[in-house]
Amino acid sequence: MHLLEPFYNWRHLYTAEADEKTPFYGRTYSEFEFSQTVYNYYIHPQWDDFGSRTLYCKILFADYFANYAIIELIGEWNDAIENDIMTLRRELTDHLFAAGITRFILIAENVLNFHSSDREYYQEWYEEVTDENGWIMMLNMPVQSQQDFIKTKLHRYVELVDMPQWRTYKPELIYQQLQEMLSKRLG
Repeated sequence: MHLLEPFYNWRHLYTAEADEKTPFYGRTYSEFEFSQTVYNYYIHPQWDDFGSRTLYCKILFADYFANYAIIELIGEWNDAIENDIMTLRRELTDHLFAAGITRFILIAENVLNFHSSDREYYQEWYEEVTDENGWIMMLNMPVQSQQDFIKTKLHRYVELVDMPQWRTYKPELIYQQLQEMLSKRLG
C-alpha cells in the first residue's frame, strides 16, 4: 500500500495545501517518512489524514466557481466501528460546503472495504447538497465494497459511477461528463 500515491498529474492546476478554504491548508509533506497506516500497512505520505484511523484522502481538485471538488480516497471505509462518514463530513466536506462546494466527486477505487452502519449522515449530506442543486458521486468503487453500499441502499444518496479512464481527463471534463450523465438520467 505504501506505493499507492494520490493522483498527482493535476498538481500544476491545484494543491489543497495551497488552498486556504481546505482543512489541509499549509500542510507540508515528506516523500520519505512513512508514518500513517491503514491497520498494519504504511501508506504513502502524500495522503491526508482527516481524523479517521482507516480512511485517508487527497483533494485532487476544487473549483469554487463551478462548485465541485474531486477527492481521492484510500483505505477501509468503516461506518460500523469508526463512523467514517461522520468524520469525513465534519472534518472535510463540511469545510468545502461552507466554501461553496456542492458537487462532490469521490474517487473510491482504493477503498478496499466498506462497512456500513446508519444512513443518517448520508441522507443529511444528500439533502444539504441537493438543496443547492448539488450531488455526490462515487467513482470506481470496487465491486466488493459496492455490495454493502448497495445492500444498505446508500446509493440513493451517493451515485455510484464507473469511469475507469478518469486519469486521462482534465478535472473540468470529468465534472462535465458527470453533470451531463446526471442531467440525462433526470431529464
